[in-house]
Amino acid sequence: MKSQESASAGVRLDKWLWAARFFKTRSLAAEEIGKGRVQINGQLAKASRELKLGDLLRFRQGVVDREVRVLGLSPQRGPASQAQGMYEETPDSVSRREQAAERRRLAPEPAATISQGRPTKQDRRRLSDWERWSAAVEPE
Repeated sequence: MKSQESASAGVRLDKWLWAARFFKTRSLAAEEIGKGRVQINGQLAKASRELKLGDLLRFRQGVVDREVRVLGLSPQRGPASQAQGMYEETPDSVSRREQAAERRRLAPEPAATISQGRPTKQDRRRLSDWERWSAAVEPE
């Protein structure tokens, strides 16, 4: 009974973001809140802020900006299907997220194409050997 009373009164913002599976840990959620990347109804929020049903949250999850309306409160993390029922993403947010995904798909990050990273010492030696024995025309 006590959990129902506390759920109707509100849930801490960092707990809700964790329970709704937007962040893997509460500390990651609190870190994003501390950086000022989370707003409730247009105002910057603290991790201890109590969420109420119907609140509008704007936050950044990785590189994606999201806007969701709170439909359910739970201080406990449950299955993903239950977590998805705790919020509704606004149509504007969905379209912005899809546009950003399309931009990333069409113009990928150049550094992401580097599969091996920096050349090793052995790679550099192979490259220098290759340059030494290139097909350049030698003077007669």
